[in-house]
Amino acid sequence: MAEIFFYHLTESPLEEALPTLVEKSVGRGWRASIQTSAAEKRDALDLHLWSYRPETFLPHGRDGDERPADHPVFLTVSPDNVNGSHIRFLVDGASPPHDVTAYERVVLMFDGLDEQALDAARGNWKELKAAGHNLSYYQQNAGGGWEKKA
Repeated sequence: MAEIFFYHLTESPLEEALPTLVEKSVGRGWRASIQTSAAEKRDALDLHLWSYRPETFLPHGRDGDERPADHPVFLTVSPDNVNGSHIRFLVDGASPPHDVTAYERVVLMFDGLDEQALDAARGNWKELKAAGHNLSYYQQNAGGGWEKKA
């Protein structure tokens, strides 16, 4: 069964927190998908991952690229797992896939300053919990790190 983590952003924006988590996942040997709810957000993250730190970048592919299975990190608006991901990051209000058990881990990241995002996260939590999944909830601390709260 997949591990399902909820990451509650309270101190930094998604663009700051996401790359580190994706890097850690790739460092574990996992392939990753990052799903957004809109092409505009996917495209913005696409640009950001190439330049988020001057000393490094996170190689990745995105919808429309040839041979998506060749990319260890893939940005998409689709629920399909085109690169054989072990971990799926859901951002920008993207909905969990119908079959979360296809992944080692599913991570739902949401903005704690956005009431609509909080309501959606609560709804996802209730739905996934009712389906019998084991869930963990992490909240960002003042230093930008993560503390497990549930």
